[in-house]
Amino acid sequence: MRRSALAPNYGIDADRVLATDGVVDAFRRRLDGRYAVDEFGGDPHLTDVLARAVSPVQVRVEHAENIPRTGPALLVSNRGIGVVEPVVLVLAVRRAAGRRLRVIGAPELPVLGPVLRKVGAIGYRPDDVAALLRAGHLAAAPLSPTWLRGGVGEPPRALLAATLGFPVIPVVVRPGGPLGLPLRPWRVVVGEPLLPPAGTEADDPLAAAEISEAAREAVHNLLAAT
Repeated sequence: MRRSALAPNYGIDADRVLATDGVVDAFRRRLDGRYAVDEFGGDPHLTDVLARAVSPVQVRVEHAENIPRTGPALLVSNRGIGVVEPVVLVLAVRRAAGRRLRVIGAPELPVLGPVLRKVGAIGYRPDDVAALLRAGHLAAAPLSPTWLRGGVGEPPRALLAATLGFPVIPVVVRPGGPLGLPLRPWRVVVGEPLLPPAGTEADDPLAAAEISEAAREAVHNLLAAT
């Protein structure tokens, strides 16, 4: 049974979650092959199926109004144990903005890489991330080459240089209990969007350095405040 009178949106050119298939309909859709895979390897239908599987995870989103309801943006987040934080961030964006989030950092490995891309991940190549944003998607990157280790980390300067002109949104993900135990809801705190000065050209190294430092400082400040 569908959650809404709206038809599910599994097109390859949009990331809005309008509605989702029921369990039986989802199973039939997979069997019939009635789902799309976009140019980045993403499978929106499979993403929605897996999101339902982790729906019991409790997430509290603060300042959700800073997440764009339409259009591209790059979310830059603190790091964590490497698996749960990206999942929590995906759930936060779905619940707060009704959008699917592409997580940056899929490894360039056989089998594992393509599987992660199907469920919404993308590699760390700056050109690929820039193309993803030009296509209108939301993407999330850690403040380091990987999601592993805690703290702020170094800003992804190469990514920010390649994506100049798109909003950069600092985000902090806080566990609901020690060692990530679900004792309380996870907290996702969304900062105000950062933009380079008007007229900045793509790949401007000075502008990229400035917005990288601004993103690092914004995440650090959000961590200190939470």
